[in-house]
Amino acid sequence: MGYAGGTKPSPTYHNLGDHTETLQIDFDPEVISYSELLRVFWDSHSPEHRAWSRQYMAAVFYHNEEQKKAIDKSLTRVASRITGKIQTKVLPYTGFTLAEDYHQKHALRRSQWALEELRQMYPTSQGLVGSTAAARINGYLAGYGRCEQLQDEIDELGLSAEGSKRLLEKVCGRGT
Repeated sequence: MGYAGGTKPSPTYHNLGDHTETLQIDFDPEVISYSELLRVFWDSHSPEHRAWSRQYMAAVFYHNEEQKKAIDKSLTRVASRITGKIQTKVLPYTGFTLAEDYHQKHALRRSQWALEELRQMYPTSQGLVGSTAAARINGYLAGYGRCEQLQDEIDELGLSAEGSKRLLEKVCGRGT
């Protein structure tokens, strides 16, 4: 989680300037293509919804002309299947500022047991914020992901037996 798209140096949540709250995705094109990421992006929000402020607008940032062309192509497909005008902005990437610690991993921070367990694995805030396992657990705690997905990857998340049981109960509604 962080801020992008604006001109203010060193934005913060309470002093955002003209930036937008966003996230930055680092991906391996051998694992997932940019086109697939764009499909997930378009399917994950209502592109015809107009944001009430720049802070919360939907935007996709491109790093180069190849990405811009892929975005434009995907935008054409999206426009053909919706009735309203697309409000999502397509903007050049000019930098990303990581949000403050308290603005990271909201669902995880509301789950004391999970946060304490992950802090043992990632004692620094930077380690916790950068952890794929913490991101996955945060997503499950926030209600994203299915029980079957979690069952497939629970052993890879690094939780203790008790932590795994608690997360499975939260997501699946029962222990497994």
